[in-house]
Amino acid sequence: METNVFKRPQALTDTPTHYCPGCGHGVAHRLVAEAIDHFGLREHTVGVASAGCSVMMYKYFDVDTIEAAHGRALAVATGIKRTHPELTVFTYQGDGDLASIGLAETMHAANRGEKVCVIFINNAVYGMTGGQMAPTTLLGMKTSTTPTGRSLHREGSPLKMAELLSKLDGVAFCQRVSLHDPDQVYEAREAIFRAFEAQLEGLGFSFVEVLSACGTNMRMKPSDAQKWVANQMCQAYPLGVFKDDEA
Repeated sequence: METNVFKRPQALTDTPTHYCPGCGHGVAHRLVAEAIDHFGLREHTVGVASAGCSVMMYKYFDVDTIEAAHGRALAVATGIKRTHPELTVFTYQGDGDLASIGLAETMHAANRGEKVCVIFINNAVYGMTGGQMAPTTLLGMKTSTTPTGRSLHREGSPLKMAELLSKLDGVAFCQRVSLHDPDQVYEAREAIFRAFEAQLEGLGFSFVEVLSACGTNMRMKPSDAQKWVANQMCQAYPLGVFKDDEA
């Protein structure tokens, strides 16, 4: 008798992916859906999508979702959580959205300790809009707007969002993870579970930064893009727990 040991989470719809080969969004979606299922939150969760590749998340999650204007996901999430504190609210944002046009919303929501979860996909580039330099683009990395590579003197250093947010009193949980191999995917799963748990416990703002490949804009094969994340991104953005109020 066969036993089904691996199946699609209930919170994830049966929808063919539109994401590029090697992209981490599909894996990240599954991990978020597993957390929603684990805590029994499917009928009590609202997801807020930002502009960028993440804007299509309404196709994949079987929960209520809302699209926010570029950079305003955390403003929308704040409004939802404050008017319906019984709901679980999470945002799903890219680096251009959260760390650039939405940086003010990010910092102030975190500083206020808004009781929401943030899943932050850091692929070091504007993924959907043409591969421009993002606030997280690595030094020396070539993009459509830095064809000779990001310069310290011209564009400055990449923003390290986990380190920045972990210093704020309103932040209850902050961790950086990666998706470049199975072991790291498991670590990412644990971090996302902990972020949702922190919200359920009413501790404050919870933040998971997820390092992910964008093979299309990196112009790499999926396997090479994963190696780049492991060898380059994880060096620039060290993995680990930066803050956990219950640790």
